[in-house]
Amino acid sequence: MTRIDFYILPDVDSDSKFRFACRLAHRAIADGGRAHVRTASAEATAALDALMWAYPEGRFLPHSTEADDPSLVCIGHEEPPSGPDELLINLGEDVPAYFDRFQRVCEVVPGPERAAGRARYSQYRQRGYPLHHHEMDDWETAT
Repeated sequence: MTRIDFYILPDVDSDSKFRFACRLAHRAIADGGRAHVRTASAEATAALDALMWAYPEGRFLPHSTEADDPSLVCIGHEEPPSGPDELLINLGEDVPAYFDRFQRVCEVVPGPERAAGRARYSQYRQRGYPLHHHEMDDWETAT
C-alpha cells in the first residue's frame, strides 16, 4: 500500500515548497531511487525546472520535463506514463487520481496552504492509506 508523508513547512513564501521538493528529489536519487514531481500547472513546471538547475547551490539534479525522458527526476503537471513508480512528490492542489501507482507520496504543505493540505490528508485517511506527518522547522538550515 502506498505510504503518504506530509511535510509541513513553517514558511510563508510560495517558493518554499519548490525548494523543499528539490531537496526531496535529491534525497531520492542519493538513495538510488527515482521521483516524479507533480506540479499544478505548466507555469509551475517551468519555474521548478529553472530552480532545479540552481538549488540547492552546488548540487546537480538530473531532471527533465519530458515524461518519456529516462532522467531520475521528472517534473510535470499531467499524469506520467507508467514506469518505475517509486516516489511522487505532489505539489498540486489536489490528490492525483494515479497516486496509488507509487510506492510513496510526499505532500509538501507550506504555511499558507494548510487548509488545502488538510483536505488532501482527509482524502487519504478516508481511503485508509498510512499517513505520516513531519513538521519541518528550520529545514533549510539543516544539511
